[in-house]
Amino acid sequence: MKWIEVQVKTTTEAVETVSSILYEVGAGGLSIEDPNDIILYANNEESWDYIDPSLFGQQYEGVIVKAYFPESEDLIDKIELIKQNVEKIPQYNLDKGLGEVTTSEVYEKDWAESWKKYYKPKKIGDRVVVKPSWEDYEKEDNEIILELDPGMAFGTGTHETTIMCIRQLEKYIDSRQTVFDVGCGSGILSVAAAKLGAEKVIAVDLDELAIKVSNENAKINHVKNIIDVRHGNLLDVVNEKADIIVSNIIAEIIVVLTKDITKFLSKNGIFITSGIIHEKIDIVKEAMIAEGLEIIDTITLGEWACVVSKLGEE
Repeated sequence: MKWIEVQVKTTTEAVETVSSILYEVGAGGLSIEDPNDIILYANNEESWDYIDPSLFGQQYEGVIVKAYFPESEDLIDKIELIKQNVEKIPQYNLDKGLGEVTTSEVYEKDWAESWKKYYKPKKIGDRVVVKPSWEDYEKEDNEIILELDPGMAFGTGTHETTIMCIRQLEKYIDSRQTVFDVGCGSGILSVAAAKLGAEKVIAVDLDELAIKVSNENAKINHVKNIIDVRHGNLLDVVNEKADIIVSNIIAEIIVVLTKDITKFLSKNGIFITSGIIHEKIDIVKEAMIAEGLEIIDTITLGEWACVVSKLGEE
């Protein structure tokens, strides 16, 4: 099958907004090339398992976001819509950078296989190790192994936002808890929650591909009986209450989600959020405080932050 790769040249500041624009028009997969990651690599090689040497020669100083779309009759209209929405980014007080949108052809077999050579087992928490399903790994006694095949859905587990969410799940999860994973992507946070001891996990995503991949990863990790994957927008398909809600999306959507979050949290419930660039930490915290949540932890990694809040006894 032939896919069309759409490249958008932008900035670190606008990368999450660009990603949302691409997913909203039906991107079947997405990758991000950020020179800030290359700088981080140069300063701390031990934090990387592998990096493609060609990235060091990248001439563009901003971020390149690549999205993949199946060939279709409406593809030209989608590309035009992407261009229009990228041009509107400055309306959100964000620097869109060059904002250039280009396309090229990619064959699924080549694309699906090429990135696998860069994806290796990695310990991302005190106990949690993310391991590609096709790689061997010798487990240590206290480690929890997440077998992951992200396919064409977001989430290999190596992004800073995912790492921070998993470290906070390690901190707050114990047995008999119910966890919601809002915007589950590949289902990595859901699988982590289940393996860390959650009694029930509800995973929600608006992307049908994410639903498929999340179900597959739950099965691979033998936690399908714990994880209930649902197709829907944010908490629209949830009626239950959770002890922990985790959401790794973007700051603007977290603010929207926060308006309803207290209806779905049990007493003393924990709300773990990431996908927040440093400049947006305050707007997320303000939204949480406005809903009566107490900010109990804020951690950062690279360009990103993870904010944890708590619902009181009332």
